Formats: sequence, C-alpha cells, structure tokens
Amino acid sequence: MKELLFFEPVFINLIWGREIWTVSAHEHGDCKVRSGQYKGQNLSQLWKSHRELFGNIQGEVFPLLVKKIEARDDLSIQVHPDDKYAKESENGSLGKTECWYVLDCENDGSIIIGHNAKTKSEVREMITENRWEELLREIPVKKGDFFQIEPGTIHAIKRNTSIMEIQQNSDITYRLYDYGRQMDGELRELHIDKSIDVIKVPFEDKKISVSNGKVLVSCQYYTVSKYDIEESKIFKQDKCFQIISIISGTGSINGYPIVEGESFVIPFAYGEYILKGKIEILLIEI
Repeated sequence: MKELLFFEPVFINLIWGREIWTVSAHEHGDCKVRSGQYKGQNLSQLWKSHRELFGNIQGEVFPLLVKKIEARDDLSIQVHPDDKYAKESENGSLGKTECWYVLDCENDGSIIIGHNAKTKSEVREMITENRWEELLREIPVKKGDFFQIEPGTIHAIKRNTSIMEIQQNSDITYRLYDYGRQMDGELRELHIDKSIDVIKVPFEDKKISVSNGKVLVSCQYYTVSKYDIEESKIFKQDKCFQIISIISGTGSINGYPIVEGESFVIPFAYGEYILKGKIEILLIEI
C-alpha cells in the first residue's frame, strides 16, 4: 500500500497575524514530507519526480495550496485575478480561486465579501474618493460558515478570525486598501489599477450552508466536503489524490495519529482507509 504524505507546515508571519501552510508546493512555502520513504523531500519535488502519487495528472505545478489563516488584525481589502489575467500580467502565474471555512471568530465577528457598486465606473469612483463604507459589503460571520471566493471578488478577513483556506497554488494578491499601515517605515504597496481591472461587477454572493457529509463546493479546481466523525468512518480514495484537513479534534487514519490543524495527502490508488475518533474534517479532491 502507498504511504500517506504528512508534511512539516510552513509558518509565515505577517503584519496582521500569520499563515500556516499545511499542504503547499509553492516557492514561497514548499512543505517537506516529515516521515516515510519520502522524508525530507519537498512537495514540489514529489510533483516533479513522483507524479504517479497524484494519478499522473497534468500541470506544471501542484494545483492546490491549503493553509490556516490566523488574523490578529484586519487583513487588507484585496482581490485576486483569474487564470487568464494572472498568466498575462503575473509572469504566467495561476489565478486564485479560493474558499474559506471559518474555524473561529468573535461573537460579533464580520468579514468583507463583495461590493455594492453597480458598474465598473462606480467601482473606480468609490475607490478614488475613498468611499469604503459605501463600497464594501461587510457581513456577520460565525464559526462553521463557508464561503467560495471567486477571482474578482473584493474580500478581507477581519481581526480575531481564523479560517482554513483551500485555494489554487498562487500567491497573487492585489491590495485595494490597507488602513494606512506601514512596513519598515513605508506605506504598504497598493495595486489600485490591477484591482479595478479584475473586480467583477455586479457582485454575486457565494456563501454556502454547511452540513455533515455534504459537498460544500465543487468547481474546476477543487471539490470540498465536510464530515463530522463521532467514532469511525470508512472512506475510499478513488481520485487522483485527496487532501484531508483536520479542523477539530484528534483521532487516527489507518492507525496513524492525526490532530487538529493538520493536513495530509492521500495518494492515488491508496484504496480504503478508516478515520477514527471524534473529529471534523474537510475532504478536498480535484
């Protein structure tokens, strides 16, 4: 039987908090296998040299990036490009479609997703005139909420919020507004023109209700399902590969211990596996 791929996470400290990249082959944070026959190898190396682990699917780079975001302060107001725009404007990078599962937040927490403008010219006018409260769509958020963030969607995580994010393997972010924050004595760079280029008008809401055993979202880049396991559950790996993220609790997979905050890859043709314990998981497939 093939081995499960467990990784050493990559910790990235930022002005507003930190990110923990749990499954990543991106050059800004390339996870290393922590045990087994591939111990010490980066995920990007496995993608290049052992594509059979991923069903021999095509692509120059490993397609997904899974991370935990811990926001102590508000993130910048931002937007991401799609594949076409990123390829043309960002040296061939992938675009950034992503989704969020809210792990924790304040009782009166909120996030920013979307905008209230009716036309592209209205978007530009509101940004130029700093009419942020009028432009931005701020909504209440609670633990367990799930959102699909399509390219072109204005968004921002607010302070004291933690999320699990599944996204394309891209690190392209355009900042619209950053509260006048400085880094090393300089205002952080904004990307106004590129942001306006990619913002989609009008905004279409993509919030998704969450229930046990349900597919939360399925798009061309990933399918994400959530399972609440009380004692044990048998799964079958019949995809190119699967990623499991433990969002709550502790347990085991085929006898290997697994803990909250951990993500790992189940390679191609792994077969059946059993998850035991009182745990909540996100199951990610392509």
